[in-house]
Amino acid sequence: MIDLSNEEWREAYRLVREAAARPGDDAVRAAAFDFLRTAQSKRLLAIAHLLQPGATERSIQAALVPLERVDRRAKVTDAEMGIRTTDGPACADRAPFAVVADNVRSAFNMGGIFRTADFFGAERLVLCGYSPTPENPQVKKTALGADETTPWTHVDDVRDAVDALRAEGRRIYALETVDGASDISRASIVFPCAILLGNERFGLDPDVVAMADEVLEIRSHGMKNSLNVVSAFAVAAAFLRSHQSLGAMR
Repeated sequence: MIDLSNEEWREAYRLVREAAARPGDDAVRAAAFDFLRTAQSKRLLAIAHLLQPGATERSIQAALVPLERVDRRAKVTDAEMGIRTTDGPACADRAPFAVVADNVRSAFNMGGIFRTADFFGAERLVLCGYSPTPENPQVKKTALGADETTPWTHVDDVRDAVDALRAEGRRIYALETVDGASDISRASIVFPCAILLGNERFGLDPDVVAMADEVLEIRSHGMKNSLNVVSAFAVAAAFLRSHQSLGAMR
């Protein structure tokens, strides 16, 4: 592949483009041919024969095509499309909700929860049971630095974590698919609060669900009745954030 930052490539593109614009000028074509046949790049060497003496206009255009393709790829960058690719500073706009992750099995999911918590500005994460912590390299890899920007603690028993969060004056919400759960899109969220996330396969223990002030669910519109824990948390966090923003505007 041609190195888009390579001076040799840029000069080759200039010379071949000029030869294509002036196909009857043998001196211009010869200059491009001489440059390409002594190039360091194997890709440029491979198209040099298209500019040899006696080259037709069609042959010269054929030499230009691969160079133009690379040039177009160089110009269509994320920045020119308006896509931001750099992270901002550490979150200074925390929303008044904590996240409790109980017995999350996958380190990759745990890293995703950290990244989602950071994105939506959660106050902190409380990891319970055997949920992997950021000391696990897979958590750190998937979190992409969010483990360093989102405060977190570990509590062995989720029930102790719930009691401590309630003592702070937080309303406790369990995110779970059970009969009688409230549709999160229609719920009236009270802040400060905490949201409980459970194991990928088994969810939250029934007695932990019973400790919640309210159980929330994301209503399915398809065959499957639930989402991956990271996806579910992202949907829930977006609703929590929007409720918090609306409350601040009132």
